[in-house]
Amino acid sequence: MITRTGSAKWNGGLKEGKGQVSTKSGALNALPYGFNTRFEETPGTNPEELVGAAHASCFSMALAMMLEQEGVTGVSIETTSDISMDKEGDGFAVKKAHLTTTITADADEAKILEVAEKAKAGCPISKLLNAEITMTASVA
Repeated sequence: MITRTGSAKWNGGLKEGKGQVSTKSGALNALPYGFNTRFEETPGTNPEELVGAAHASCFSMALAMMLEQEGVTGVSIETTSDISMDKEGDGFAVKKAHLTTTITADADEAKILEVAEKAKAGCPISKLLNAEITMTASVA
């Protein structure tokens, strides 16, 4: 089993409070987050943005692996994952993740898109998310 660790610190109440998010690797080190970075447009990060980055990177790696297994070369992948949070009762819930990916590769477009669909369903972060996951894929 492989375990990776992320951590967060929070001080104060919800709206006036401030937090910092870090990763054990040091890739993120005390990155600020708070109510204003999550629900407004203040610079900083938020949980949904971090999940989107994890999802996009995981999908891209899974797709690269699957294309390589198919013998596809010249692979370049650019992906974003939009994480949608909706009001639900007294709180909020993440209900949808949408991948947008552009793939450049030395292979037939139909084959690349078929493998992309498999990667969307098979990447570990897609499996973790209990949300509707949609995708817009294009071959450059």
